Amino acid sequence: MPSSPAASSATAADATADTAAGPALSSRERYSGLIWLVSAAFFMQALDSTIVNTAVPAIAIALHETPLNMRSALTSYVLTLAILIPASPWLCDRFGTRRVFGAAIGVFAIGSLLCGISQTLPELVLARVLQGCGGAALMPVGRYVLVRTIDKRDFVQVMSTVATFGLLGSVLGPLLGGALVEYTNWRLIFLLNVPVGIVGIWLNQREMPEYRLDTAHRFDLFGFLLFAASSALLLTASEYAADQTVRWAEMGLLVLLAIAFGAAYVWHSRRTAHPVADLRLLRVRSVWVSLSGNLLTRLGVSGMFLLIVLFLQVGCGWSPLMAGLMMVPQALGSIVAKWFVNRMLIRLGYRRLLLGNTLIVAVLIALFALLGPHTPMALIVLLAFVYGGFMGMQYTVMNTLVYTDLDVKHASMASSMASTTQYLSMSFGIALATLLMQVLLHGQSSAAYVEAFRWTVIVLAVVTAIASRVFARLQKMPPTSREVSSAT
Repeated sequence: MPSSPAASSATAADATADTAAGPALSSRERYSGLIWLVSAAFFMQALDSTIVNTAVPAIAIALHETPLNMRSALTSYVLTLAILIPASPWLCDRFGTRRVFGAAIGVFAIGSLLCGISQTLPELVLARVLQGCGGAALMPVGRYVLVRTIDKRDFVQVMSTVATFGLLGSVLGPLLGGALVEYTNWRLIFLLNVPVGIVGIWLNQREMPEYRLDTAHRFDLFGFLLFAASSALLLTASEYAADQTVRWAEMGLLVLLAIAFGAAYVWHSRRTAHPVADLRLLRVRSVWVSLSGNLLTRLGVSGMFLLIVLFLQVGCGWSPLMAGLMMVPQALGSIVAKWFVNRMLIRLGYRRLLLGNTLIVAVLIALFALLGPHTPMALIVLLAFVYGGFMGMQYTVMNTLVYTDLDVKHASMASSMASTTQYLSMSFGIALATLLMQVLLHGQSSAAYVEAFRWTVIVLAVVTAIASRVFARLQKMPPTSREVSSAT
């Protein structure tokens, strides 16, 4: 984490460029190429987080494995992301944002190539881990560069644009994966990333500013290993919870070990000057509210995509393609809402907007319990569109809240912690939704599945509503810069 913004080697160059560009242009216009580059990286990473799901049966047949054995190919990517993201701030300080971002794109493309030519499951898992090594730096470094480059008055709108591309990648992933498997070959799912990566490396050299420290601090390797062990064990425990037959003893042991490693990291972080995840930032109210509220909200909503798709297929008898297409209204609603989020944020502020919007999201999740096999398609489309709109606003506001009261020198660490929290909570949210469905499902009929779906979304709605109480802890007026400085 940079100790001083003046230490960045890019500051003077950026100031010169801004002067040359003239005051007439906003930072959003001056750095449009950078915004496109970061948006493309977000899209590519989000796409690969979801595109494999619909292709699992075809990949399993090609690699002579059962679909159940393919679980490691799905979890290895997200697990690698969550573990390696905390290392991105030090990498930026030591090697510079341009080199780190370019290397991340290159490693991601090489990993994609190896995925596309894999002949066995172990080869595919190793290639997915390599993909995750590259993908782990894309989101936090991209956010950090935007925080350092974009003016505060344009930041929310820019983050809305970037988040929209990430959302599109998540929504189009299952559709594109199914289409490629049905009409071409599953290997193209990964091989398409290679030319995209080449273009990304070229754009990185042209558009990415260079932020780095003249002398970076020593990397907290011990803290990183403690943090990685705790995160990996929790993610592995969530995978045990998602199994059809829950192995409670193994899962309990993993959770206890994760807690032990996590406690050891908390103890260690308080005794080192530059921890891999600086928990001292949690003393700033907006930071801890953002991270904890983000965690609880995603715990309730992250499993909704999987639940809705399976509900429509198993409970209502829809085809996989039609069920996947039903995610399109949700994406369109999110895109439409993002055009209004800046105006709503200025009018209501973070506290009132997040408090009210989270409760609305909880109500909308509960409304999904009213759906059934005979519900008109138009009503499902309308509910998905409205739900997507409020979720798009929720994600954008939560993702910008963490930076509001922090000095720019803490932006890199805040971005890393926000990204790690996001991926951990997404994994836990999917595991929670799956576990609830297993507990509430009595029988294998479509009617039993519909009933389990209804009670599951009600429980998830309650979890989401609890997150609103976290956002209620935000101050009505932001703290002064002196309060932030003393807190951090």
